[in-house]
Amino acid sequence: MLYKHRLSVLIVLDSFIVLTAIFASSFLVNATLDVFTYPVIISSVTLLLSHHIFAFVYHLYRKAWKYAGVEESLLIAKVVSFSLLAAATVQFVFSYDVQYRLLLVTWMLHMMLIGGSRFCWRVLRTAHAKQETGSAPDGAKRTLIIGAGSAGTMVARQLLSGADKELKPVAFVDDHLSKLGLDIMGIPVAGRIKDIEYVAGRYQVEHIVIAIPSLPKARLKAIYEECAKTSAKTQTIPMLEDIASGKVAVSQFRDVQVEDLLGREPVRLDLDSISGYVTGKVVLVTGAGGSIGSEVCRQISRFKPKKLVLLGHGENSIYTIEIELKAMFRDSGIQFYTEIADLQDESKIMTLMKFHQPDVVYHAAAHKHVPLMQRNPEEAVKNNIIGTMNIAEASSLTGVGTFVMISTDKAVNPTSVMGSTKRIAEMIIQHMDRFSATKFVAVRFGNVLGSRGSVIPLFRKQIEQGGPVTVTHPDMVRYFMTIPEASRLVIQAGALARGGEIFVLDMGEPVKIVDLAKNLIRMSGYSAQEIGIEFTGMRPGEKLYEELLRDTEVHDVQVYPKIYVGKSYEVNFEAINHLLEAYDSLSIEELRSLLLDIANNRFEKVPVKKATVV
Repeated sequence: MLYKHRLSVLIVLDSFIVLTAIFASSFLVNATLDVFTYPVIISSVTLLLSHHIFAFVYHLYRKAWKYAGVEESLLIAKVVSFSLLAAATVQFVFSYDVQYRLLLVTWMLHMMLIGGSRFCWRVLRTAHAKQETGSAPDGAKRTLIIGAGSAGTMVARQLLSGADKELKPVAFVDDHLSKLGLDIMGIPVAGRIKDIEYVAGRYQVEHIVIAIPSLPKARLKAIYEECAKTSAKTQTIPMLEDIASGKVAVSQFRDVQVEDLLGREPVRLDLDSISGYVTGKVVLVTGAGGSIGSEVCRQISRFKPKKLVLLGHGENSIYTIEIELKAMFRDSGIQFYTEIADLQDESKIMTLMKFHQPDVVYHAAAHKHVPLMQRNPEEAVKNNIIGTMNIAEASSLTGVGTFVMISTDKAVNPTSVMGSTKRIAEMIIQHMDRFSATKFVAVRFGNVLGSRGSVIPLFRKQIEQGGPVTVTHPDMVRYFMTIPEASRLVIQAGALARGGEIFVLDMGEPVKIVDLAKNLIRMSGYSAQEIGIEFTGMRPGEKLYEELLRDTEVHDVQVYPKIYVGKSYEVNFEAINHLLEAYDSLSIEELRSLLLDIANNRFEKVPVKKATVV
């Protein structure tokens, strides 16, 4: 009803404008009040009918004039011009005398009145909207908008209309030289992105909005570093695809996340290859309640496996992910099974594998906390080595097609118990791949942002408590990736697997832990001086930096965008057997030493074959 009412108003208004334009033009051209002549009446009827016809053809009555711009102005010009052309044609057909002056003046009046009516409509609607929402109050935060393009101007327009009463746009910055010095809706383009600190000071900026949708991660990181030089809070607009799909409005700003500052675009999946080995198959995930395991389950479920088995040791976490998946994929037809078991229980694991007969296994269960495993090496052996051996052997015996183990960058030249046990777990699956029909592969990546035991949750908790944030060493660096990104790598590795590989993600440049801490403090609305950073010293087993591949393992060619594969080596399995026989009879120091020796190919109790490149 509202649309019909609006349409009726516009038709009546345009009819009045058309008739006014032609009769006023007749008066101006002929200088007489006798305007109701036969040619003028014929022309007016033609002009009126053709105007409405072309208005419907070009959807002129469907336009939201509150947001009108150049496109709508060109549309009006088309409708008016074609209407006048129709009138000229009728004049020629009926009288052979086209009144060019009359039509030219009519065209000008027609354009002026039609365009003016729409402009007035827009002014009135904008004024009404401001009256309803109210403009930004005097106490609103002075806001700098980064990006004076279409998204930036849209943000400015919404803020000026009072869409967000807390923010008041005072300036733009943009790297397009053609925009420098211009005013957009009364807001100056005051500089380039490198001038953010200066512009923020000059305009007393309290808030910054990055209004460049789908900004590359590296560019976003560089812009944020400029913003960090100011005391203003920095936010960004949503992703372009979210705006386009209607999930969010352009004015729904979000805080810049740590994930945004990795400076690297996320890994994209080869959907076809993944569908080929997952869709319609039985998939089992160990450690399914953990950070990585649960995300693997979410992403795998999108490919509609026939059955997804969630295997874990903690009942609460398994129950939580089961409920979540059943709600998310209730209409998918996927059968979800939950199993509570300890990977060290060889008999139970074999029973489960025989019962479910999985086609694909993702092995995400592990102890991964470096200091805790350093103090409890026997537990790391039980879970990371014996647990891996049990699930791997059961997979081989029950005919699993692909087995993907999640490893860590700490397995490269390991200096810790955790890293050593993960390296030995890699050795086990590489050894088994030589004798089994199952394709065994491992995936290495660095620290996962937000995962249990990572520094991010610890830093956030310390910031909430008022600090200080504890960092072990000012020069410590780590590779970082997001939980979804890590999970995608695991899934993609299964599609690329030929057997025996260790897949590694190109994780970009390593990040200094102290810089990460400073960014988190700033994103929480504090300064490093307010919260404070305390250096506690390196813990046993830690390294200043991590590696993703040994020098002798590296293949220079990517097997998939941003994914490398390391060369495999012959494994000294006698050393691993010795470890499994002796670990529970050794002291903590002896066990630590033995683990390091085996993981770094220094074990000498039994003959060790010289490592050879395959």
